[in-house]
Amino acid sequence: MSDIKRVKASDIELTDRLVGIQRVTKVTKGGRTFSFSAIVVVGDGNGIVGHGLGKSQEVTVAISKAIDSAKKNLVRVPIQNGTIPHEQEAKYSGSRILIKPASNGTGVKAGGAMRAVLESAGVNDVLAKSKGSSNPHNLVKATMKALVELRDAKQVASQRGVNLETVFNG
Repeated sequence: MSDIKRVKASDIELTDRLVGIQRVTKVTKGGRTFSFSAIVVVGDGNGIVGHGLGKSQEVTVAISKAIDSAKKNLVRVPIQNGTIPHEQEAKYSGSRILIKPASNGTGVKAGGAMRAVLESAGVNDVLAKSKGSSNPHNLVKATMKALVELRDAKQVASQRGVNLETVFNG
């Protein structure tokens, strides 16, 4: 995970998806103070995805802060024929997830927070299972961790020092 594939948001058409909004109550001597936290996933539907968290006294400001944060955390993930290249497990805090490639036409079989990340990344066919905590913050982070750890055949070959063109043509 040392070579995370970061992407700049400057010239990419991104769509955002709201994963969740939480109302946070702080009790003080003067009464209750309400604030909101929002978690948002942005992606281009073509292998680029990011997530962000925003907090504010108003819902709309929290969402816009989350979108700005998500645009700063964009990564590129490998997608082959609308699915992921291989099975991957990941863990973040109490959330554990498993994502598997699926055949064409299967769709995105995943829960709410994982579904938002996978669809924003542009994955059309995938099987996913969450185990452990269902906290949307941790699920989004675990899903992002799993997507970042994915490697396609070209990356594996280059790490092993193999030239794919000579293997298939020679």
